[in-house]
Amino acid sequence: MPYQVIDGVRVFGEPEPQALAQAKTCARTGRVAGVALMADHHKGYSQPIGGVVVYEPDQVSPSGVGFDIACGNKAARTPLTLPQIAPDLPRIMDRIWQEISFGIGRKNPRPVEHPVLEHPLWRDEKHLRSLHRMAADQLGTVGGGNHYVDLFVEPPTQRIWVGVHFGSRGPGFRIASGVLNLMRNRPFDDPRTGERMDEPPALLDLETELGRFYWEAMHLAGQFAYAGRDHVVGQVLRILGTQADLEVHNHHNFAWLEEIGGQKAIVVRKGATPNFPAQLSFVGGSMGDISVILRGKESDEARASYRSTVHGAGRLMSRTQAVGKWRRQGGRRVRVGGAVDMEAVRRNLVARGIELRGGGPDEAPAVYRRLQPVLDAHAGSVDILHVLEPIGVAMAGPEVFDPYKD
Repeated sequence: MPYQVIDGVRVFGEPEPQALAQAKTCARTGRVAGVALMADHHKGYSQPIGGVVVYEPDQVSPSGVGFDIACGNKAARTPLTLPQIAPDLPRIMDRIWQEISFGIGRKNPRPVEHPVLEHPLWRDEKHLRSLHRMAADQLGTVGGGNHYVDLFVEPPTQRIWVGVHFGSRGPGFRIASGVLNLMRNRPFDDPRTGERMDEPPALLDLETELGRFYWEAMHLAGQFAYAGRDHVVGQVLRILGTQADLEVHNHHNFAWLEEIGGQKAIVVRKGATPNFPAQLSFVGGSMGDISVILRGKESDEARASYRSTVHGAGRLMSRTQAVGKWRRQGGRRVRVGGAVDMEAVRRNLVARGIELRGGGPDEAPAVYRRLQPVLDAHAGSVDILHVLEPIGVAMAGPEVFDPYKD
C-alpha cells in the first residue's frame, strides 16, 4: 500500500510526529469526512502543511486554509535554450533581483494595474475597503520566506523555464487574521495575538454571514494571488526578451467545493496541490534541487489522497534551527547557533552553476527534504512530465522582514 492509515489519517511518506498529531486533532474537530497527509507534510498552524481535510459542504476552516491564502506556483516554458542565455545569466539574474520587488516594498513606484483591483468586493465589503490600498501597493510583489523567482533548464532539451512561488501577500494575510479575529469577538483589524500552533481548527458555517464573507474574500485573495504571479512571470519573460509557449499555474492554501465519493464536500488543502486526472501542476524543490511539472492520473492512490499531491519538498528544519537565535553580544543583536553555513551553501551553488540572489540559511537546501523521494511516495497518482534544474534563484535576503511570509 502506498500510504498508511494511522488513527484514521491517511499518511503518505514517512510520518512526522508533530504533523500527524495535528492531523489527528483535525480529524476529530468538526464535521470531517477524511484527513490525509501528503509526503511533504510538516507542522503548521492549526492544520499541518501538506495536510488535506475534507469537511461536509457547509463547513470551512479559515485556520486550515491559513494566512497565505492561495499561495501557489506558476511555471512558464520559453523557446530559449541554455546556450543562448548562459553568457548573460549573471546579468539576467541581476536584473530580476533589481527590477522585481521582494519583501514588503515596491522597487518600481508605479503601481500595477489589473482588473482584480476593480472587483466590487473591495468596495462593497466594509472589512475589505481598508485593504484595497494595500492590494494596489503589493500586487506583483513576491514577499519573503520561501517565496522565489527562479530560472530553470530542462536538461534533455536545454529549454529555459521561469518559475515563481508566492501568494496573496498582505491582503490574504489580513483577510485570514481578520476573520479569525471576528470569530474570537475581536475587531477585524486587531493585531493577531495569542494563536497557538497546536490549537484545533477554527470552523465556520458557510450559511452564516461571516462564513459567506470569508468564502467570497478567500476567492478574491485567490484572484489577487494569480494576478501577482502572472505579473511577475511576465516581468521575467520581458527581461529575457521572450514569450512562453507553455504555462502551468496552480495553488494551495485554499478550500474547494468538490465531489468526494459521490457527495459534495469542502476540501481544505494547506500546502497540498489539487491533483485531478490530466491536471498539470508545477511543484518546486529547494534552491539546490530539482523542480517538476506533474500530471495527475486516475488511480486508487489518487482517490485515497482526495485528489491531492505535494506542493514542494517539505521542511526538515525550522527557520530558527537553520538561522539560530538572537543573542546580544557587544551591545548588538546577532544570530548564534544556526545549523546552516550560508557561505558554504553559496560556494556549493556557484560550483554547480546556480546564480543565487538573496536567500538565507532558513531556505538552504539542507533545510528541506529532497524532492524526488517525496514524489516517489505519490508515484501512483502522478506522472512526471518535465524535470527542471535550477540555474538562477532569487529570493528576499535574510535581512528582509516580511510579516506575510508563510
